[in-house]
Amino acid sequence: MKYTDLADKDAQALNELLKEKKLLLFKLKAKLRTMQLNNPNEIKEVKKDIARIQTAITAASNKA
Repeated sequence: MKYTDLADKDAQALNELLKEKKLLLFKLKAKLRTMQLNNPNEIKEVKKDIARIQTAITAASNKA
């Protein structure tokens, strides 16, 4: 996911996407603890996506 994809979305869509990514991160961490996660790099990618979404939300709120 790139920031340019997120810049076009409104605040409500970004908040929904943020909730989905945080839930995904929770599930990935649970899989990591139970040794079921095949690719631990997924956690890093999801964290970066969350940061991008939060940046887009901040930028949208500063515009308004």
